[in-house]
Amino acid sequence: MRILVTPTSFLKPQNIQAKEMLEDFADEVVYNDLGIPLAGDELLKRLRGVDGYIAGVDYITGDVVNCMPPKLKVISRYGAGVDRVDIEACKKKGITVANTPGANSVAVCELAFGLMLSTARNIPRLHQAVTNGEWPRNEGVELSGKTLGIVGMGAIGKNLAIRALAFNMKVIAYDPFFDKRFACQNNITEMALDDVLRQANFISLHVPLNKSTRHMINAESISKMQEGTIIINTARGGIIDEEAAARAIKDGKLAGLGLDAFEQEPLKDSPLKGLDHVVFTPHTGAHTSEAVKNMGLMAVKNVISILKGEDCPYIVNGR
Repeated sequence: MRILVTPTSFLKPQNIQAKEMLEDFADEVVYNDLGIPLAGDELLKRLRGVDGYIAGVDYITGDVVNCMPPKLKVISRYGAGVDRVDIEACKKKGITVANTPGANSVAVCELAFGLMLSTARNIPRLHQAVTNGEWPRNEGVELSGKTLGIVGMGAIGKNLAIRALAFNMKVIAYDPFFDKRFACQNNITEMALDDVLRQANFISLHVPLNKSTRHMINAESISKMQEGTIIINTARGGIIDEEAAARAIKDGKLAGLGLDAFEQEPLKDSPLKGLDHVVFTPHTGAHTSEAVKNMGLMAVKNVISILKGEDCPYIVNGR
């Protein structure tokens, strides 16, 4: 049994238990020697002779899937998102795809909340100013009393809502599969997407990237927002049209952006670079000690269960 593991954080000390479990099960474990997300021939080269594959944010396109070795039976995503995996191609090829939902939900929601505070109070810019010997006076905004609009009320969105309520924020939300019971228990108001965009002072995005959500935040949707809205994105970069967002920051329509995901990753160029009131982090939402450990254990258990023919509750494309 040969297993490929590509997430670089899998080799952190927090994953020692998951690593030992996997190496006890497999005859050989192959790790990502490049230290970056894999794509195309670089990925296929490392998949030769592999039975199972624990995937990071690699580009598992239809072309790649069609060339995958016939031995490969399972792809276990180290994380919840599967937008970089061609699910239909995997299903046709007979490859089971699983993920680790909820493993990093607290980590991501806490970063989203941190980005809300950072943009509301311009914390990074003020830190740099003081470091440079300056002592500026800056007028930010409080979260208390403001309306938070959550787009996507899965595990991350729910965790964020609970924290926002503790800050005396009003929470409104949109999700096509809205959990009405959770909303009722926590005084969260369900709204259509356009109404969330119009009424929120802060908007936090927690949706997958697909055809319907690509550039969901664009010039038209931004035009519906209140003057001075702040947008947080800890989901996927393609959800925001960065050109439109940059224009909205420059003309004051948006008061801030807190971004952990970008259309181009790693970020080399963007119309948002260098703009005031824009806070960047390097797609690090899931990178806490606790989340790394949770994702590692779940991803390994998925691979082992599926290869042993046992039940796995986290299969996303059926068998």
